[in-house]
Amino acid sequence: MSLSIVILAAGEGTRMKSSTTKVMHKLAGRALVEYVIDRAEELDPESLVVVYGNGADQVQRLLINKDVISILQCEQRGTGHAVMQAECEFSNADQVLILYGDVPLIQKKTLRGLIKCGNKDSLRVLTTELADPTGYGRIIRDGADNFVGIIEHKDADNAVLAIKEVNSGIMVIPVKWLITTLSKIKNNNTQGEYYLTDVVSLASGNGIDINTVYCADTFEVFGVNTRQQLAKLERYYQLQQANHLMFEGVTLFDPARFDIRGKVIVGKDVTIDVNVILEGKVNIADNVTIGANCIIKDSSISHGTEVLANSMIDNSMIGADVIIGPFARLRPGTIVSAEAKVGNFVEIKNSNIGEGSKVNHLSYVGDTRMGQRVNVGAGAITCNYDGLNKHSTIIGDHVFIGSNSQLVAPVSIGDGATIGAGTTLREDVVEGALTLNKIIHKTVFGWKRS
Repeated sequence: MSLSIVILAAGEGTRMKSSTTKVMHKLAGRALVEYVIDRAEELDPESLVVVYGNGADQVQRLLINKDVISILQCEQRGTGHAVMQAECEFSNADQVLILYGDVPLIQKKTLRGLIKCGNKDSLRVLTTELADPTGYGRIIRDGADNFVGIIEHKDADNAVLAIKEVNSGIMVIPVKWLITTLSKIKNNNTQGEYYLTDVVSLASGNGIDINTVYCADTFEVFGVNTRQQLAKLERYYQLQQANHLMFEGVTLFDPARFDIRGKVIVGKDVTIDVNVILEGKVNIADNVTIGANCIIKDSSISHGTEVLANSMIDNSMIGADVIIGPFARLRPGTIVSAEAKVGNFVEIKNSNIGEGSKVNHLSYVGDTRMGQRVNVGAGAITCNYDGLNKHSTIIGDHVFIGSNSQLVAPVSIGDGATIGAGTTLREDVVEGALTLNKIIHKTVFGWKRS
């Protein structure tokens, strides 16, 4: 049977109290609706439709890079009305799966089970039980535990509100029957909206088989309506990521104080201290140690490297047995070769640090190609920007650069050269030479502060 998927993502999310529309709020660094789109794509549907409305400009900027059909719901008149807007896009399929842009952690396995239950002409509803079901439609069953219908929270009396089994909102519906039924949905409720859940009672009245599938993991169907709920989902998601890494052989000093905001590949015997954030695509090899409060984004770190506390690494490649930090900042385009050292309060940008080279403390290296076994003293900087253009600095092997030196690019320093402390270098230096600025030392005797 052919399958279409419709993701409803038009709600404003007034309880978020935000200028950002609800489905664009982020979980682990990605918009909520992105997770739902990813899960839908895994099912390889005949068509994938996202119905959006509130925050249209925000959602459009995301969807333009996705392989989805986007439909604007100009007036937000309920979930049933939203599905009506997408009818032309799923009308040729046999069945349609309804997902929600604010329910990001639904899993492929669960959706497969829902799709396969019952028969092609049945209506299938995914349910779960919540300790606090506030805001959810309640599942109504008869004395024989047969499914009867769904009553929305806003329309429920006290007896119904006491029910813990709820409708997740996720349904699989036979398309031909749905098309003939959408026009029968009424808006005679307290909100004046067209509820998609009304198709359940209409199906029951039409003799359509209704099957329910119970989802034991409530976080799979957990919808985000408040910032508190978003924070709760974030912590659950992060703990899942932490448990996965520990299963892969990573030591986390405190799984509750660790965040992944992207895709991470790790080796064995990796040790990660507290408050570490891994963003984007991060690859960490065996026996790497990462200290507390580090942020690593879109970077790779080779085996045996130690990243000391409070360091930031962004779009960089780190070789084996390197020491980074503490308080180091590696900006995009940085390559640090094996056995090199980047020390405390050092900033490096768009530069290659050669094998075994050391930039120990309080230095800035930008747009530089540095050879092997170079030693850069404290406070030395490359002056790579003249206010209009950026220029390169070339440093050969076994160069010694004294403290508080300024290398004014473009400039090249030959192998084995020595730059004296406090030198402002404006010209190239030949191999093996000593270069320093002339400094006149003067002492004034008998001088007194006024």
